Amino acid sequence: MIIIIMFGAAIAMFASIMFIERRVPQLILATLCGLLFVGSTLVMTLNYSHHFGMHQVTTTTRKPIYSASNSTMPLALYQPVGTSGQDNVYIYNVKPRQKTANHTQADEYTTSKIKWTNETTPKLVTTETRWRYNNNFFTVLYMWSGMDGNLVKRTNTLEYPRTYVKITVKQANRLKKLAQSPAVKQAQARAQQQGKTAVASAVQAALTKNPHMTAQQIQQVSQQAEQQLQGQMVKEMLKSAK
Repeated sequence: MIIIIMFGAAIAMFASIMFIERRVPQLILATLCGLLFVGSTLVMTLNYSHHFGMHQVTTTTRKPIYSASNSTMPLALYQPVGTSGQDNVYIYNVKPRQKTANHTQADEYTTSKIKWTNETTPKLVTTETRWRYNNNFFTVLYMWSGMDGNLVKRTNTLEYPRTYVKITVKQANRLKKLAQSPAVKQAQARAQQQGKTAVASAVQAALTKNPHMTAQQIQQVSQQAEQQLQGQMVKEMLKSAK
């Protein structure tokens, strides 16, 4: 709307100077239109430079994510960017299985990091701060300006269970190749058999401490034990690949 007012004032000022012959009405109308043009230009400039009529709104969203490896291994994948580690891109799935993985944004407004938790399922917590208009008046006034919703900053926190292993995409590809070898397949089969016993022992130990555990709590203990064993196996495979 402010753009329409600004151009309308400029056209009206031009028309008053060109087509009004009487001097006094010409000066009055041209002056008023000129002031309106200058005022609307100033207001629009303040919106672009200082976000006049706007305020910052922060929102937080949470959603479950899955390992982008498309396997049962507890892997937290990332792609190194730069040398500081602050610009790394983290790769994940939003479904248990998907062809093309999602990834965190790599721009000047975004910071991404991993937080280790005691949960059994990973989550992505995204906190965004954006510019929003103060009320409907400013929304209509600055219509079509493209300023509403502009991103100020974004923080992606990928909350992974402590049993997950943080590895690069290059390391994940190396693991994939290793997993195809007969020796590794045999080792995995043995580890799975040992893992079943270890998981059962972990559940039994938890039940001994708390005989009144719910089915959900038992499942959580079982998942944590399985993830821990898988994580150890991944670390051993990475060591052997060096």
